[in-house]
Amino acid sequence: MTRKLMSVAVAAAMIAGPAAADLVFPDLSYRTGPYAAGGVPFSDGYQDYFTLVNERDGGIGGVKATVIECETGYNTEKGVECYEATKDKGALIYQPLSTGITYQLIPKVTADGIPLHTMGYGRTSAANGKVFSHVFNYPANYWNGASGVINHLLEENGGDLKGKKISLVYHNSAYGKEPIRTLEELSEKHGYELKLLPVDHPGQEQKSQWLQIRRDRPDYVVMWGWGVMNQVAVQEAANIRFPMENFIGVWWSGAEHDVAAAGAKANGYKAVTFHNVGDDFPVFDDMRKYVVDAGLAAGAGDNVGKVLYNRGMYAAMLAVEAAKTAQEMHDTGDITAAMMRDGMEALVIDEAKMSALGMPNFGPTFNVSCENHGGLGLVGVTQWDADNQTWSLISDFKPTDGEVIGALVNEDSTAFASENGIEERCN
Repeated sequence: MTRKLMSVAVAAAMIAGPAAADLVFPDLSYRTGPYAAGGVPFSDGYQDYFTLVNERDGGIGGVKATVIECETGYNTEKGVECYEATKDKGALIYQPLSTGITYQLIPKVTADGIPLHTMGYGRTSAANGKVFSHVFNYPANYWNGASGVINHLLEENGGDLKGKKISLVYHNSAYGKEPIRTLEELSEKHGYELKLLPVDHPGQEQKSQWLQIRRDRPDYVVMWGWGVMNQVAVQEAANIRFPMENFIGVWWSGAEHDVAAAGAKANGYKAVTFHNVGDDFPVFDDMRKYVVDAGLAAGAGDNVGKVLYNRGMYAAMLAVEAAKTAQEMHDTGDITAAMMRDGMEALVIDEAKMSALGMPNFGPTFNVSCENHGGLGLVGVTQWDADNQTWSLISDFKPTDGEVIGALVNEDSTAFASENGIEERCN
């Protein structure tokens, strides 16, 4: 019944549009299709945080937030259709949760003057604000994730990976291919051997890849997956008795549903992250009081505190804080998309702010600037405890290889600027 009521409200918003004075945040969600297991909790967390701000704080700077949900099914064409259907309804920011949709939206948002936040996904070189004026990917990007994995393995091996064998099991798409160049550059720097094992969409068939892993006997397996691919990979790793503590995924391969099917055999599996896990933060007390218990949750309320719910909530929090920054900069509550972009580019997230929001140490501290739309790229590591059915943060948020990543960002963004006739800004 809750889902039906939400669907009716969303449909009405799509037809009639938001209230004139509301701040509008479209949610390009995917509650259906092969990737719904990830899309649903993220969307729940994203929408619930805006509801929390409305109910507890009276809105953002006194102005209510309206979320317009549009279902994409993780389909790029549908994602673009959702963008076109919502962009003229006062949209302040887009977070499509899809690398494929992101690549199609980059030129559109730039032409339309609407900021795009691709937190931990999308086009990594968009971290270069001198080229990508309307795209932001703070607090970390794919290449930070790849470097974070290697840094963790370096720590596990006393700083030396020479002669080690690492296999990358990746989603055979633009998303899954993102870390390859970085891992190749880091292999030259640190002396490990890299083996590439693509998995075709949606990822249910992986027998040949894991037979290859059993033959190759790599020291570590890194996974760049999404949706059912993750569950199948963890199960296949368990089937060949690959040591889970040597199996580490990107942040899109480290949620509860990714490991549940393998049961106790998934114990010890790891994933990098750019935010904390669990619900032991004051903000969740408020979330239950003002949203879940009040019957205002976007979903059934059963995802609160789960990894991808937290990520959606975190994304919404960053959007809210950018909106507050924009309101302060422009001395108005009724900000425009152009003002929102300014707020995102001036965003400061420090521990004092996080604590005040009831989210102490929930994510890394970072500043955004004209030149840097990606933040500091700090990455932590989480590990699954099958006995307690919980993820734990087992490391601090640590720096990644700025030398390697910076060079790659500069190379790719410079090429993009040249191909598209873009003049660098921030001079």
